[in-house]
Amino acid sequence: MSVVTEGQNTDQFKDFGVKLINEVNKILVGQETMINRLLTGMLAGGHVLIEGMPGLAKTTAVKVLAEAIDTGFSRIQFTPDMLPADVIGTEIFNPKEATYSIKKGPIFSNLVLADEINRAPAKVQAALLETMQERQVTIGGQTYKMDQPFMVLATQNPIEQEGTYPLPEAQIDRFMLKIKVGYPSKDEERKILDRMAGGQTEPVINKVTSPEEIFAARQMVDQVFVDDKVRNYIVDVVQATRVESGDNPAGVEGMIEHGASPRASIYLMQGAKVHAFLQGRNYVTPHDVKTLVPDVLRHRIMLSYEAEAEGKSPEGIIQTILDSVLVP
Repeated sequence: MSVVTEGQNTDQFKDFGVKLINEVNKILVGQETMINRLLTGMLAGGHVLIEGMPGLAKTTAVKVLAEAIDTGFSRIQFTPDMLPADVIGTEIFNPKEATYSIKKGPIFSNLVLADEINRAPAKVQAALLETMQERQVTIGGQTYKMDQPFMVLATQNPIEQEGTYPLPEAQIDRFMLKIKVGYPSKDEERKILDRMAGGQTEPVINKVTSPEEIFAARQMVDQVFVDDKVRNYIVDVVQATRVESGDNPAGVEGMIEHGASPRASIYLMQGAKVHAFLQGRNYVTPHDVKTLVPDVLRHRIMLSYEAEAEGKSPEGIIQTILDSVLVP
């Protein structure tokens, strides 16, 4: 593993994200924000939930990113008839030798794509999310640590409700970021059309980074400086989501049933440090924090019945909070 020595700065790693993004852009058109957030989750050691309509290249983005990294990758297509053993593995009995052997499931990889996670029943979701949190699996009384880096990238479809099992709020909190993927612009869609209708062979994705470089980059992220005023700003934003805090700004009172946990503050600071790192800076600004706030908080805010009746959205509430909390 590469060791970061004192005196190094982020300049030598500034191309880290650029190399990956350039490789991904060989296949994808647009979706820069989604790719940036996937990199943010990877360098912060967190998991990412991607939500969007069908056909917006959610699965393709994760697969191409995995191809650009010289590491393990597995895809799990979730269905309503799955069992936990289909994800984590199971014991297999050998009748000839009267012994048991362990067959590891697809969760044993570095980058795991959990496709349509909301189609899996609660037991399967719980098994996956427990592995995400503990970074280990117990099969037949034996505990197996997950290889590092370990990251779950889950996708879900927001429109279909039949045959789906929405993730409970307490479990969805284990995802560092929730990304919402929107439709491409008119120009981007035309580029997609030209690329797919041109009969061209699909570009080859080169492996441009390795686990060692990821670990080295994470060390650099840990060294990114966060001033006390920025730390206080992070706490103020998260506190403003909680009814109990009494710090709800105007326009938010009565709109939130349950606010964000301290885990949100931790992830927000980690994400802001990665954002600064990818910009080539070794210090965090309030802008880094504000950029990550929607993705860190949108799945951690439970709206009240009053807010839902008025057609409010988590993003709208978050924007009101950002407009109201004093920026240092």
